[in-house]
This record gives sequence, structure tokens and C-alpha cells, in this order.
Amino acid sequence: MKLDLKDIILVPGAVLPFSFALDLSGLELGGQTPVTDPVEVTGQVRNMAGALVFSAQAHTTLSLVCDRCARPFRREKTVTYETLLADRLEGEEDREDIVLLEGDSLDAGALMTDTFILEMDTKNLCSEDCKGLCPGCGADLNVEPCRCEKRPDPRLAALAQFFDHTHD
Repeated sequence: MKLDLKDIILVPGAVLPFSFALDLSGLELGGQTPVTDPVEVTGQVRNMAGALVFSAQAHTTLSLVCDRCARPFRREKTVTYETLLADRLEGEEDREDIVLLEGDSLDAGALMTDTFILEMDTKNLCSEDCKGLCPGCGADLNVEPCRCEKRPDPRLAALAQFFDHTHD
């Protein structure tokens, strides 16, 4: 979504609201495609005393798989982003807090796509207290107890025998 900013660049106090949807359904992260619903983006560009400020919010519901128990779940995701816009940088240094315009326009779709992807979590849990899967029997510990046969640690076998003899 390209935003044409020529009407507000030279008008302090001017505001350009925008709203659009991003289709990120083809985005693959970790072998999954988490963005099945459109990402709704709303925001505005405002001229504050000659400085252009871009502010936006992107929202969707993600379809995820828990990294502990492997169950599918859905979670809402909202990303808020704000930055300054400029047609050129005054210094030689590359400033991460300023986005350069393409003439009098800004590709807000590309900017918000990058921002949304960078804000994706690297670990997804269905709940903070998810117990995961037993590494031995594979039981989902959120639903059922472990089915593994309890065996003593072989490093402690001598200690277990000592306690067995003291109770005789």
C-alpha cells in the first residue's frame, strides 16, 4: 500500500489517515504458516512542525502450534509501530529510527510487513504453564500423566540398595 504524502509534506498539522489489509498467508516461519487471517493495519502520517511521523497498528489472529505440547492454538497478535519519515538523511550515519521516503510517497505495506514479521515470537506456547510432552512415552502432560515405568537413576543404585538394607 503506497501512501502519497505530497499533500501533507509542506503543511504543518496536516494528517493523512490510512487503513489496509496485508495478506501474509504465504509467510512460512519454522515450517508453519501462522498468518492465516488478513493483517488489518490502521494508522496515520502527521506533519508535526515539518517532521513527518508515521504511526500504525497491525492486528490479526495467528494459527500456531505449541512448541512444548505440539497442539494447535490461535492467539491474537497486535504490533504497534511509530517512526519518523524523511526524504534524506543529514549525516552519513544510517539511522534506524528514520525511514526514507521514495520521493513523496511511502510503501506502508512493505514497512508494516517487515515490522510485523520482526515482531513475531520465536517460541509459541499455548499457555505459560504448558507441561509439554514426556520425552520418554510422549504423553501430553497437560492431559494425562506420564506412562513411563519409573526406574531409579543408575548413578544412585548403590544408595537405593543401602536404604533397602536399612529397612530390613
